[in-house]
Amino acid sequence: MADTPALLAMAFRVIMDQVHESLAAQGFADVRPAHGFAFQYLSLHPAATAVDLGQHLGVTKQAAVQLVDELQRRGYVERGPHPTDRRSRVIALTPRGWACVQRVVELWAAMESRWADLIGADRLDLLRDDLARLIADGAGGQPVALRPVW
Repeated sequence: MADTPALLAMAFRVIMDQVHESLAAQGFADVRPAHGFAFQYLSLHPAATAVDLGQHLGVTKQAAVQLVDELQRRGYVERGPHPTDRRSRVIALTPRGWACVQRVVELWAAMESRWADLIGADRLDLLRDDLARLIADGAGGQPVALRPVW
C-alpha cells in the first residue's frame, strides 16, 4: 500500500504530540521535539560536545551551539570542561534534563502498553520486529540515528 510511509510519519507525529502534551502538563512546557533528539543523544554520550551534537542532529555547529545555549538557559544541560581538549566543552544533562528524559521513557512505556491493549502484545511485537527489519533493509545494515527530519 503506497500510503504506509505517510502512516508511519503520522503515527510518529501523534506520538510526539501526546508526549509533549503530557510533558507540558508535568512542568516541562518549554521542551520542543528537537530538544528530545538532543536529550536522547546526550543521555547515551556523556562526553558530547556541541560539534558532536550538531553532527548527530544534522545541523551546523552554530545551530547546535544555539540549541545548547537555549537548553542551558532552561536548565536542562550544563557545560563543563572537556577531559582531553581544553578548547572544547562537554555538554551534560542536568538533573532537570534527566528528569525530562525519565518522564519520556515512562510515557513511551505507557504508550506501548496502551498499544498492546489495543492491538495485542503479539501483534505489537511483530510490528516492532517488522519495523526493525524494514529499517535495517533501508539502511543497508548501517546504524540509523534517531534525529529529526529537517
